[in-house]
Amino acid sequence: MKLGFIGGGNMAAAMIGGLLQKGFARQDIVVAEQQADRRAWMASEFGVNVVDMAGAALAADVVVLAVKPQQLRGVLCDLPPLRPEQLIVSIAAGARADDISRWLRGHPIVVRAMPNTPALVGAGITGLYALPSVNEARKAQATQLLEAVGGVVWVDSEAQIDAVTAISGSGPAYVFLFIEALQQAAIDLGLPAETARQLTLHTFLGASALAIKDKSSVAELRARVTSKGGTTERGLLALEEGGVKYVIGLAARAAAERAQEMGVLLGKDGC
Repeated sequence: MKLGFIGGGNMAAAMIGGLLQKGFARQDIVVAEQQADRRAWMASEFGVNVVDMAGAALAADVVVLAVKPQQLRGVLCDLPPLRPEQLIVSIAAGARADDISRWLRGHPIVVRAMPNTPALVGAGITGLYALPSVNEARKAQATQLLEAVGGVVWVDSEAQIDAVTAISGSGPAYVFLFIEALQQAAIDLGLPAETARQLTLHTFLGASALAIKDKSSVAELRARVTSKGGTTERGLLALEEGGVKYVIGLAARAAAERAQEMGVLLGKDGC
């Protein structure tokens, strides 16, 4: 399988690094990137061939679209016609699969992917959606590609990708905000800043690892920590009185609505 990356940003670099660590042959990867310093870095860091946009598209079995969403239409409209069997995987946030197909003169083999920033350390999770014309073999290729940077889940409709964007795509920012608040609370309670940082980060890391490994529901895991009349119960009551669950739901709905709006805005123009 030969891969062509159009765009050499952080997510493309994370994917290429993950693929190489898993034994993928560097000679089977080409990258197209507009910025000269970034092209030089990609070639030096990974030993991959750096080519122009058309070269990256035409040389590959799988073309990964990793440019900024606002640039995507222009890039795709300028590409030469693709081979019918080529798989297109887009990681451009908001750009809908049907619009990508339209900009590629009706090319039908398109998968839309929504990875998240923990992919940069190999701990990401990616939501994937395929146009109905994509067969199981092509889906398997897309899965293999994105598993290089973490876990993969498939969804049945493009609308669900907007939900994926709101939860796992935007989710790291929600987690960072909670970490920030808990860290500041620790400092306000008299702990040194570095101690507050270590306690907070490892609490999130450990709780997530436990939730992944333990087959119990997160509600049950929470209940195990919550003794009647204890400190955790008092803290949770304060969170409930503050409407934390409701506000988190509001945030997710707002992000999903914005993802849908972006899809409409990005797709309104043709070539």
